[in-house]
Amino acid sequence: MAELVPMLRQYFDLKEQCPGCILLYRIGDFYEMFYEDAKLVSGELDLVLTKHASGLDDPAPMCGIPYHSAETYLARLVRKGYKVAIAEQMMDPKACKGLVPREIVRIMTPGTVLDASMLDEKSNNYIASVCAFGGQLGLCLIDITTGEALATGSADSTAVEYIMSELGRFLPREVLINGQASETELPEFLSDRLDCRPEVLDEAQFDPERCFTVVTRQFPELEQKTLTENPAVCGAVGALLTHLEELQKTDLSNLETLTVYRHGQYMELDLNARRNLELCETMRTKEKRGSLLWVLDRTCTSMGARLMRAWMCKPLLSPALILQRQGAVGELLEEAMLRGDLRECLRGVLDLERLIGRVVYGTANARDLRSMCLTLEQLPEIRMLLAQAQCPMLETLCDCMDDLHDLRELIAAAIVDEPPLLLREGGFIREGYNEELDRLRDISTGGRSQIAAIEQREREATGISKLKVGYNKVFGYYIEVSRLQAAQVPGHYIRKQTLANTERYITEELKEYENTVLGAQEKITDLEYQLFVELRETLAEQVHRVQATAQALATVDVLAALAEDAEEYDYVCPEIDYAPVIEIQDGRHPVVERVLRDTMFIANDTKLDDRANRIAVITGPNMAGKSTYMRQVALITLMAQMGSFVPAKSARIGVTDRIFTRVGASDDLASGQSTFMVEMSEVADILNHATAQSLIVLDEIGRGTSTFDGMSIARAVVEYIADKKKIGARTLFATHYHELTALEELMDGVKNYNIAVKKRGDDITFLRKIVPGGADDSYGIAVAKLAGVPNPVIRRAKQILKDLEKSAPKINLRETADEPEEEQQVSMLDLKTDAITARLEKVNVNTMTPIEALNLIYELQKMIQS
Repeated sequence: MAELVPMLRQYFDLKEQCPGCILLYRIGDFYEMFYEDAKLVSGELDLVLTKHASGLDDPAPMCGIPYHSAETYLARLVRKGYKVAIAEQMMDPKACKGLVPREIVRIMTPGTVLDASMLDEKSNNYIASVCAFGGQLGLCLIDITTGEALATGSADSTAVEYIMSELGRFLPREVLINGQASETELPEFLSDRLDCRPEVLDEAQFDPERCFTVVTRQFPELEQKTLTENPAVCGAVGALLTHLEELQKTDLSNLETLTVYRHGQYMELDLNARRNLELCETMRTKEKRGSLLWVLDRTCTSMGARLMRAWMCKPLLSPALILQRQGAVGELLEEAMLRGDLRECLRGVLDLERLIGRVVYGTANARDLRSMCLTLEQLPEIRMLLAQAQCPMLETLCDCMDDLHDLRELIAAAIVDEPPLLLREGGFIREGYNEELDRLRDISTGGRSQIAAIEQREREATGISKLKVGYNKVFGYYIEVSRLQAAQVPGHYIRKQTLANTERYITEELKEYENTVLGAQEKITDLEYQLFVELRETLAEQVHRVQATAQALATVDVLAALAEDAEEYDYVCPEIDYAPVIEIQDGRHPVVERVLRDTMFIANDTKLDDRANRIAVITGPNMAGKSTYMRQVALITLMAQMGSFVPAKSARIGVTDRIFTRVGASDDLASGQSTFMVEMSEVADILNHATAQSLIVLDEIGRGTSTFDGMSIARAVVEYIADKKKIGARTLFATHYHELTALEELMDGVKNYNIAVKKRGDDITFLRKIVPGGADDSYGIAVAKLAGVPNPVIRRAKQILKDLEKSAPKINLRETADEPEEEQQVSMLDLKTDAITARLEKVNVNTMTPIEALNLIYELQKMIQS
């Protein structure tokens, strides 16, 4: 009976070890794929699909990629979301009898790639895991390229929202979840909002007891109380570590420290806030240009760029820590020469974090080590410059920075200045590093002294004065004699080639020497690789020293960049404290002022507190600058808490725990939600989670429905936020409902502002200035005229407006009295509703039979009638 050939049997044995992966099976200088993998990859990468003898009636579909250029193809597969397992030959085929043994040496996934060509150098590449256990939710995030490991968790009623907010903050490429977590809204959020398909792992992988052992082994200095009190966090971290060990097929020695942070340690920014404030990319084009990061990121290194993004997405809540950063930025701002010299040195610093990561995982090549050496050469001067600094933060960074002179000298002694890209090409170990290698190289390159000795001896033995010993790739070594002297050649010479004027011969001695040379080349290749691996392992043992230095370099880079921003853009140092105030004099939008070319940006003041200025109701026409102004206040607050100076004449920022935004309108067609439904969902989220320490930015609440409904909702929202017993947050509220300006007289803490407009006849000019008081007109038709709407439409709109103003009922919010709130009294209907809700929450609709459904309806009807 026909059966698969041994090679394909080995292939399928390896496939069983990596379910769900594309298997790249090494054969010589190619990675081959067979059967379904071959069909899939040939289509995805536009490769030729061929066939290979299988031992069965039908040949095996096959396609392949060259070993030396595999990274290009792997990057394309990983970007498409595929997992790729790599099976390497574990022995030299020449030294192996029968089938070459192969093993899976690595599994590449979107969250675990290491090659620079597959990574965005200015963004982290996180893989995450989420564990639900015992009413808690735990989250772990790891970037194996930099060695960063983070964990957090929550056990309160907002745990799911908190974890979703953190996932939106870090944007992992992959997320692992356990069964309990898959029953929450997380899977839908990941796939719909983050375009990241979660992978549900076996519940046993998240078991807190098993994970406790895994976590404490990897992070022995971690306080065990942190894990025992947070079993969901322990499960998330342990499951992710186990998963990474299985994928990398090696230890995770570059993961030294696990940073566990708590809910409320950093300013919270949900996905809507980050999107609406355009922190890292614009809403329209999804590009960096036009975002806050585009303005502030003047870092010189990839490490600094990643840290700048992290600081922006994780603003601090501690005034003491913020003041530390401000002190460092302030000194670098004042010391322009020091800052300039530091930045010049930093431009010579390559991505040390990721270089040492590749060293640890055994994927670094000779060029990576040379790049590492060039970076280490900058450290002595950087430390010398930092030693001049006076502020505590810069002094601490100088102390944390190791000049790593021993590693620099080791690499410089071992690796040539311009090594080849591929290790198999050889020639990357420097002459003088290893005596045996130098000896073999001398033999391999023809050993001039030995060739000269053979040549001289043969001349003397034969009496042929012009006898030469030569070499070419076709015949190897040979003795060349002119045709005229051929008669003097001794009998033990063996003729090899006849040319026009010469004869070429070989001898046994030359043949032996040639075999020695050829053997030497193989030994050189093996010895060079051995020496390189030993060097790489030696460097890997120092990973923690390198990581600490890399983190210090990145921090210095960010601080210097923020100082450069402050000088270039005329930023000031804000006053930071715990007072519930936001006071800004002549504030500017950091992005808009940078993109304006022929127009001067109009600065505006802001005053918000927890007393008479809790809510600023802002009216004015579209295009006048309301949204720009509100975003500007939010961005200045965020910049202040990340440690940056801010675009203003002066600023005092009371620490803000969260920034909420509801800006713009868009249908969520994928989930079938209308503009108004999306708007109300976001408003509900804000009202349910905002605190008195929050900053709320609301733009045009209620415009997605009828005028009366929208106005009613808008007023109710303002009243709810203004009530100190409910929220009492500092709020910017832009609206077209001019009737809401009456709330200033009716409610404590509400102030009216409007965008100043200059009107001449039917023409208007936006002055972009925020002034006290409500707007007296919406100027909608004038804005339409500015936008280029045809004049006939404008004239008709004016006529219709006059008719509507005559017939429309007058709305007087002053006559709207507050009614007793239903929630202040518990009625029998409330109790029934709670009981019905509790009963319905226990029902699994997916498994009910028709008769069970009828019985349930009958039961609920009885509950209502009772």
